[in-house]
Amino acid sequence: MSRLWDKGKPLDEQVLAYTAGEDALFDNRLVAHDVRASIAHAAMLRDQKLLAAANFAAIAAGLTALAAEHEQGLWRVEIADEDVHTALERRLTERIGEAGGRVHLGRSRNDQVLAALRLWMKDEVAALAFGARAVAAALGEVAAGHADQPLPGYTHLQPAMPSSVALWAGGFAAGLEDDACGLEGCLRRIDQNPLGSAAGYGTPGLAIDRESTRRALDFAATQEPVTAVQLARGKAEAQLLFEIHLLMNDCGRLASDLVLFATREFGFVALPEEMTTGSSIMPQKRNPDLFELVRGRGATTLGLLIETLLIPAKLPSGYHRDLQLLKAPLFKACDLARATTDLLAATLPRLRFLPEAGELSPELFAAEEANRLVVEEGIPFREAYRRVAAKLSADR
Repeated sequence: MSRLWDKGKPLDEQVLAYTAGEDALFDNRLVAHDVRASIAHAAMLRDQKLLAAANFAAIAAGLTALAAEHEQGLWRVEIADEDVHTALERRLTERIGEAGGRVHLGRSRNDQVLAALRLWMKDEVAALAFGARAVAAALGEVAAGHADQPLPGYTHLQPAMPSSVALWAGGFAAGLEDDACGLEGCLRRIDQNPLGSAAGYGTPGLAIDRESTRRALDFAATQEPVTAVQLARGKAEAQLLFEIHLLMNDCGRLASDLVLFATREFGFVALPEEMTTGSSIMPQKRNPDLFELVRGRGATTLGLLIETLLIPAKLPSGYHRDLQLLKAPLFKACDLARATTDLLAATLPRLRFLPEAGELSPELFAAEEANRLVVEEGIPFREAYRRVAAKLSADR
């Protein structure tokens, strides 16, 4: 099979398997985005008189058909293709003839993959932010379904002050909304047009129009200068994974509370059977595996973030094949975060906080009593604090 860089001599199959890696698997996600960017690039070439109108029409129609067929499952990017770019250009040339070989003028796989990847990341940011807000909305349902139900508040895992289901759920909901905003903040780095930077040094001798492709692809800006494009590799990915990690940490802390609250000793919440698993040896057991796994997944996203930070670290300027390895942690982290938020949004409304959870012991009102003494008697807070502590000690 001929690849974009082939010059006649076949590539060793072991080398292909190692260098292509997981790209064939991951690149199936990028087909629609690569088609969109390729059509925008071809339209720019036409407008710059670098591509005949008839050739553009054939390229656009051919790529559009290939994208539709891929969505229908009629073909897939295979390891023999090496990547999505070869898969598309090869099939396009087979379909429309020599016009298919004209689409790559003025670009490299380096800016081509970045264009497709950044378009995918823009869509993914929107989906991830939506997922975070869906979990926040589910927590809103929990609060509404347990309106005015008291709940002990804890510090250091010791009963501390009166709280409520609404306050508990509202705190996590606010954190998740903050996570959604943090994810959207990643767009500043993502939303830049890399097309026209080619292999990192532009397109000498070609009068291309980078603003044309920026407008066509709805990027907020064109990344300048061209040498900045490859130097930026990994930064948007790392920022997105950092925000994903913060989201997963919030989901993990929420899950940790629910694992604790569902124990017999706490007895605050009942988990429906369909949200729990059984034991292979103890007939009485129902286990909160779902929430335990959510609690542990922050370790996964942290590992993926560190991988993303380390891949480009200390690389010299310009493009290096190491940068291909950024796809795996990026896609895996996004998949994990979306699966987690989808699951939590679907399951949280089925939680049932038990009435016994609202039985608040008198000591939880100690801080409130100290504040009352300050307001009513005008004494210093520290004196009120000591008086309340002494009374509680005497009552024990």
